[in-house]
Amino acid sequence: MTTPYAGSCCHDNTVVELPLVDRLSKDDMALWHAWKRAAETVRARVVEDVAAATGLSDPDFGVLTRVAEDGKGSLRQSRLADSMGWHRSRLSHHLTRMEQRGLVTRRPVDGGVEVVITDAGRAEVARARPVHAAAVRAHLVEPLGKADRATFFACLAALAESRD
Repeated sequence: MTTPYAGSCCHDNTVVELPLVDRLSKDDMALWHAWKRAAETVRARVVEDVAAATGLSDPDFGVLTRVAEDGKGSLRQSRLADSMGWHRSRLSHHLTRMEQRGLVTRRPVDGGVEVVITDAGRAEVARARPVHAAAVRAHLVEPLGKADRATFFACLAALAESRD
C-alpha cells in the first residue's frame, strides 16, 4: 500500500513531499487554531486590563504575586525563574528594572540570591489583585455557563495531565 503524499513548501521554496498522515485533519487544525486564538485572546485581555488600571506589565504582576504569595514576601531568584519558566538572565534583567522602580530588592543568601518584595511592591499587588480577578471573571469565567466551566476545566485538566 502506498502512503498518500501532499506537497509542502519550505522556507527556501523547495518542495518537500510530506505524508498526509503528518498533517492535521481540517477539524484538528480548526481545533488547534480555536485553542490558540481563545487562549491568546483571553490572556491578552486580562493583561491589558491589569496594565491599564495599574501600569504593571504581565511580567511585573507575575514576579510580584509569586514573591508576595508563593514566597510570603521573599523567594529565591532561581525558584522564581523556574516558576515563571524564564532563563535566569532574563529574570535578572527584569528584576533590575523592578528594583529601579522600588518594587523589589535582592539580597545575597547562601548559594544564591533572594528576591524581596518592598512595601511599594506589596501596594501594587494589593491594587492589581482585584483588577486581575475582575478581568479573569469578565474574559474567562462569565462568558462560559456553569456547566461549560466544569466541562472546560475537566478538559484542561486532562490536557495538563496527558503524556504521550
